[in-house]
Amino acid sequence: MKKNLLNLVFAFAISFLATSCYTLTYSVGEGAKTGVEVREKNHYLIGGLAPLKTSDPTKMAGNSKDYTVTITHTFIDGLISYLTFGLYTPTTTIVKK
Repeated sequence: MKKNLLNLVFAFAISFLATSCYTLTYSVGEGAKTGVEVREKNHYLIGGLAPLKTSDPTKMAGNSKDYTVTITHTFIDGLISYLTFGLYTPTTTIVKK
């Protein structure tokens, strides 16, 4: 009994620690200059296979020709994904002007 419980705890710990956050960053023009930041959530189902709502970095930047876009899976996004067993997987888009 104790061995099965220990194996279950070990498997849970490995699966929790094996997950990671990812970040994609790219610059448009010369990149961010003013430091103004705009954030929006992206909503996906089934591990990102079915998008519900995605942000548009061009619209988020407004009239700015130089900006930096970062798309990330934050800790909170990962926690939500983990709690829903990957059925709902949000990400965050950050545009710095």
